[in-house]
Amino acid sequence: MGIAIILIMAAGVALILSGKLPTAFALVLLAVAIALVSSAPLMGAPGAPASGAEGSVLQTVIQEGAVRLAATMIAILLGSWLGSLMRETAIADTLVRKTVEFAGDRPVVVALGVLVISALVGSVTGSAPAALLAGVIGIPAMIAVGVPKVTAAGTILMGIGVGVPFELPVWQFFSTALGLTIPEVRSFMIVLFPFALVAAVAFVLIETRRRGTVHAWSLASMSQRHEDEPTRKPGRLPRRPSRRARLGDAPWWSLVTPLVPIVLALVLEVPIIPSLLAGILYALVTTTRPRDMSTRLLRSLYDGFTVAAPPITLFIAIGMLLAAVSLPGAVGALSPIVEALAPTNIWLYVIVFSVLVPLCLYRGPLNIYGLGAGIAGALTAIGFYSPLAVLGLMASYNQVFGISDPTSTQTVWAAQYSGVKPQQVMVRTLPYVWPVAIGGIVVSALMYL
Repeated sequence: MGIAIILIMAAGVALILSGKLPTAFALVLLAVAIALVSSAPLMGAPGAPASGAEGSVLQTVIQEGAVRLAATMIAILLGSWLGSLMRETAIADTLVRKTVEFAGDRPVVVALGVLVISALVGSVTGSAPAALLAGVIGIPAMIAVGVPKVTAAGTILMGIGVGVPFELPVWQFFSTALGLTIPEVRSFMIVLFPFALVAAVAFVLIETRRRGTVHAWSLASMSQRHEDEPTRKPGRLPRRPSRRARLGDAPWWSLVTPLVPIVLALVLEVPIIPSLLAGILYALVTTTRPRDMSTRLLRSLYDGFTVAAPPITLFIAIGMLLAAVSLPGAVGALSPIVEALAPTNIWLYVIVFSVLVPLCLYRGPLNIYGLGAGIAGALTAIGFYSPLAVLGLMASYNQVFGISDPTSTQTVWAAQYSGVKPQQVMVRTLPYVWPVAIGGIVVSALMYL
């Protein structure tokens, strides 16, 4: 039975890699197939509790699995809502613009500044929304001062990678999927952060100097013509709009919005959902007139739903897969195989899982937002590795996937917006993020094995 489950997972990888079936649909089929092979009944016995000891396909996998990651879905929606507000209120644009203005025409300083902003918005909302918030102005600004196109795209992605350890929806996902508390997840993410930061700064310093400056295209002028201004009356000067009004800058006190949920969750240990709601409220109050608040809230919420719909759909499918691999039949079938193959020696553990890092690319089997979630759930359910050790592995792999995977939405967007291919970005960033994953794996081995 265990071999059959592994073959089903291999078939799922093939379906996902071939692109013949969307990832979410493939995961649902995998969940149902694994449950059936594990001898789970289609429906529970009449009168049996909803969550029976053996579990069933329709009740345990489909019904309960679909809402298993509900807290993560809400956190993703709130993060998307906050990101939408930051875009609509020009908070993100202002952060990037002020950084570029301060840096002047120094390529390294501009790139480092954009890296910081990318990390801030990456901590609020991951994936393509974060790349867009930081990159719409940041990428052309970097290219305008001579940063090569591939380096510009990579800077945005490396910055997002710095923010991922503090992305609250990611905390919620690992907490629910692996049965950990938020403080346990937070403790490892804090340890992972320095590795991501050092790699990102090294990428900017090395790549901007190694490649030299390349002046490809420049920013459009931000100045605006005011042809419709009223004719000046004798003795009176026309009223000139403020610089903030002309450029659409957000108020300076609103620019700390990305830090609000992080400080609440990290320092004050406020739960994740209230922390994100506080960030939304702060962004709204500091940028919007009271009479416009209701309209802006609803409009940004609708935009947030649009952004959050694809990942929420994926997490519904991941929840089903987690439920399937946690069934007693699946656990019993996979346990002997895992015990025979999984490394137990601490250094062998580090070497094996470090070599396997590329398997999280191209939607591979170690992609935590695909089949990797099922593997993580199986390892946790079997109990061969502690949930914290599994967290260390998957969080480390997630750093590589979020930056270098040529099929991830943020990588595709940043590469295309910069005028290069996603594969070029992968080749340039992988030598920097692979050591980040290795560092996380080493730490997890030392702390949790």
